[in-house]
Amino acid sequence: MNVLQVKQRFGIIGNSPLLNRGLEVAIQVAPTDISVLVTGESGTGKEIIPQVIHQLSARKHKEYIAVNCGAIPEGTIDSELFGHEKGSFTGASGSRQGYFEVANGGTIFLDEVAELPMQTQVRLLRVLETGEFIRVGSSKVIKTNVRVVAATNENMHQAIASGKFREDLYYRLNTVPIQLPALRNRQEDIHLLFRKFAHDFADKYRMPAVKLTDEAVILLSQYSWPGNIRQLKNLVEQLSVIETSREIDEYMLASYLPKPTEKVPILQSQANAENFSERELMYKFLFDMKKDLTDLKKLVLEVLTQGIGVPLNADQTEVLNRFYSEVQTNGLSSYETSRALPTLSDHQISITKPVDNFEHHEEFEESLSLEDREKELIKKALEKHRGKRKYAAAELGISERTLYRKIKEFNLGFL
Repeated sequence: MNVLQVKQRFGIIGNSPLLNRGLEVAIQVAPTDISVLVTGESGTGKEIIPQVIHQLSARKHKEYIAVNCGAIPEGTIDSELFGHEKGSFTGASGSRQGYFEVANGGTIFLDEVAELPMQTQVRLLRVLETGEFIRVGSSKVIKTNVRVVAATNENMHQAIASGKFREDLYYRLNTVPIQLPALRNRQEDIHLLFRKFAHDFADKYRMPAVKLTDEAVILLSQYSWPGNIRQLKNLVEQLSVIETSREIDEYMLASYLPKPTEKVPILQSQANAENFSERELMYKFLFDMKKDLTDLKKLVLEVLTQGIGVPLNADQTEVLNRFYSEVQTNGLSSYETSRALPTLSDHQISITKPVDNFEHHEEFEESLSLEDREKELIKKALEKHRGKRKYAAAELGISERTLYRKIKEFNLGFL
């Protein structure tokens, strides 16, 4: 059976090369017992592929069971798939066959397979590798011969990396992968599907089929269709039932198309954003330290110009001139530019201010620890805003969550 015959038999609409390729692979693997994993976005019609595989295989006269793994509670899914014995858990009033026992010789379609609990994944792996399973509450091994076709709309590599899905089970299921394209990647098929759904709903509700103007067809093809075929089908049904006019223009169609959700660009994860805020705070500390260093240079200049004449060599003179230049560049009012240094061409500095003009001052060593500086800045910001963390965090340039953690870490008492 070729692709065209499969489309006619199963009512598949579309001529997209990506769709045709997926159907070709399904036709080729159908006569075998190889496990197949169907991937694609939600609403792309993944459920049709297992039906094609089952109907074109030697198992077509046996059971075909479709299981939505995400719809079964975690506590009962083992019982649903593998069965249970009487009294194996509360409410188990009798023994029960599971899907793998009922579908012996047939096909099981595991939709949303990434939602399976880890314990169930272990059981499923054993079935795929040995064809054996054990009912819940039993010790008897049961043999089964079941073809498994699975489907998911999740990124399986991310699920494996996060520990949500077993890597060995993924490779066992993914013997033959089939990728179904999103509707936005099948632009040539969108209008065909619209017309198909329009005629289906016209027959269902006994009314003329809706049609699109040329401008509306363009709008239909350019839309992103985040809900894929399912969204398109629902749209056609709404138009068929609600609109009295059977001709739909672009303005009427646009009113039924939800605007795409505006996505705010995310530069980093929350954890990285928090680290980014802390990094900004560190930059603030470094800038403050630079200012302190400039103040220190200014103090050195004042001491040198108020002491006793000291001979300087060429290197010392160059350093002193650079210090003086940087102090002037920073525009610190505490050192007046009018108090220029004497000419140092002779490598000697003359001191003119008498000793009795020195003022007594108390010297202390200031901590240069970044942690101390960080604590001091946070304390000042909290005091300024009277303990209101929201405003203090905004002034410091960090998140409120980071500020809360720092308050606890430094035991500042503003909780």
